[in-house]
Amino acid sequence: MPAASSAQVVQASKAVRQPKLPAPAPRRGSGMEFGSVRRVLDGDTYEVLLPAGLVRVRLLGVDAPELSQPYGRQAADSVGRLLQGRVLEVGRLGVDGYGRTLAGLRVGVAVGPLAGPFVRRWLRVDSLLVARGWAWAYEPGRSVPALAGLQERAQRRYRGLWRCGLVAPVRPAVWRAMNKLEKLRSWGGCS
Repeated sequence: MPAASSAQVVQASKAVRQPKLPAPAPRRGSGMEFGSVRRVLDGDTYEVLLPAGLVRVRLLGVDAPELSQPYGRQAADSVGRLLQGRVLEVGRLGVDGYGRTLAGLRVGVAVGPLAGPFVRRWLRVDSLLVARGWAWAYEPGRSVPALAGLQERAQRRYRGLWRCGLVAPVRPAVWRAMNKLEKLRSWGGCS
């Protein structure tokens, strides 16, 4: 078998680095849209079915651990249990560098059996994730994110990724920059 030329190797590596994402569904009108989660990709990224079609959404205001990271699977599972089968209110705010739609999400929770089936209380998903300890409050460009108080409370109560205290969790951006050996060393965790 002939050896691959350097041009072929470069072309193959470019194809691997640029994932093929579906184009964001066109927006119909303005204002909030309603939909449902079809798949949880990780703690802060979901596939949401809207009237215009399927959209890959990156939740604003938070940064959840990667799936390969400590607590990543638990964060994604927690979001899945919270959102599956529920109505979402989606406020689209743009597109990021990966082609994901940046959005704020609110989940509709029934008020109670006596209030009727269509009476809902709308809860912000970003606040729920930070309060449960499954994500960092994250707003690039702001010195203090809006959800910082909820994160501090989750840390004081040792919730979610703060189970072992403040030194155990590694921010996702730092995790992605680590090599394999560094990731193995930081995986230690607590029981």
